[in-house]
Amino acid sequence: MTDRLNRQEAFSGTRPVDEDLRIDVARLERWLETAVFGFSGPVELHQFRGGQSNPTFLLKTPEKNYVLRRKPPGDLLPSAHAVDREYRVISALGEVGFPVAKARVLCRDEGVIGSMFYLMDEVPGRIFWEPAMPGSDPVERAAVYDTMNRTLAELHNFDPDELGLGDFGRKGGYVARQIARWSQQYRLSATEEIPEMVRLIDWLPDNLPPENPTRLVHGDYRLDNLIVSSSGPNIEAVLDWELATLGDPVADVAYHAMQWVMPASDSGAGVGTLAGENLEALGIPALDTYLAIYEERTGLNVRAHLDFHFAYNFFRLAAIFQGIIGRVRDGTAANPEAARMAAQVRPLAEAAWHYAERAGA
Repeated sequence: MTDRLNRQEAFSGTRPVDEDLRIDVARLERWLETAVFGFSGPVELHQFRGGQSNPTFLLKTPEKNYVLRRKPPGDLLPSAHAVDREYRVISALGEVGFPVAKARVLCRDEGVIGSMFYLMDEVPGRIFWEPAMPGSDPVERAAVYDTMNRTLAELHNFDPDELGLGDFGRKGGYVARQIARWSQQYRLSATEEIPEMVRLIDWLPDNLPPENPTRLVHGDYRLDNLIVSSSGPNIEAVLDWELATLGDPVADVAYHAMQWVMPASDSGAGVGTLAGENLEALGIPALDTYLAIYEERTGLNVRAHLDFHFAYNFFRLAAIFQGIIGRVRDGTAANPEAARMAAQVRPLAEAAWHYAERAGA
């Protein structure tokens, strides 16, 4: 298609702030100068192109740059856009040296910019919006993928209690609760009936695999939510912690593994995929190899129930995309390319049902 989205160009960098997300910069500047040690204006404000949920802004000041994440304005689905939870988790992880941006301040006062927000330091580096990493080479791709694997394993090896996050979510029953949550969210934002989603809402709760030990889970761990060093494969920061909670690490890594089998989008919108790529030529490990390495690093068994976890995660992603479409309908979508995602919900639902059938549906 001639209008296929170039994800790297479309989602990289910043753009002028959307009209419906305008911020009183002078008021924000005054508040930050009193709330953040060393902060000094004037502030130059830009909106990041990437991201679908919580609007994110670059704040340039004479001394340094910061990033602001805000809750979008308007009527929102229950429990969504929890920027206060994002702030709490990156604060805790930063204390133990896990790669996250340095958290600076959380503002619950909606009078400052119109909704709750938090401020963190800008982290320099690269974001690869395509999992095949165009323009890279096999040696670098192999190193980045190994670092990405190791970073997720490190996250899942933390004891939440030792991070001070023992109450960050309920322990046990994570996948069952997620299925219930996203079933509800899907129904609230549905714009058409998709039979596979209806079947999955019935099938998934009755076919849960054994639970794994409760760990901190990211909820949206993928290559384009990582900042990679400009000079090597190191992960400088893991981004977008909106969906983080306590949960099943196997469900979390299975979501991450979907990029190997993600249905391709004709428009280029949605989530990037490795499906159809020559992985060996690219220097990217095969899925089975990648998961075996993760299993060695964590002691968890991912592959035993991978079909169920793919079914669950494709269902979950379809529901998330449907929520984005609902925000397009309601005028609160953060990304101008969000409307393109409407065509992805059905293929994601069909993929989910395919893996459910492989799991015995």
